[in-house]
Amino acid sequence: MKKQNLWVVSGGVIVMLVGIVWFFQGLGALKGSPMTGEIFWTYMGGVVIILGLAVLLRGLKGTKRTNSR
Repeated sequence: MKKQNLWVVSGGVIVMLVGIVWFFQGLGALKGSPMTGEIFWTYMGGVVIILGLAVLLRGLKGTKRTNSR
């Protein structure tokens, strides 16, 4: 794996982890935050999880370009 792709994959994992925390805080499963029990954070966490997954898959796929010359 290229070093650049490793950074993209790592970033995708970190973004997904943040989304997971927000999702469960919104559900009220993780306590101790003003975000706990706020449904907004459940939705926002879901969106962030999907974005992180997209970044992760992009990094795993890599950039495969062909020269058509």
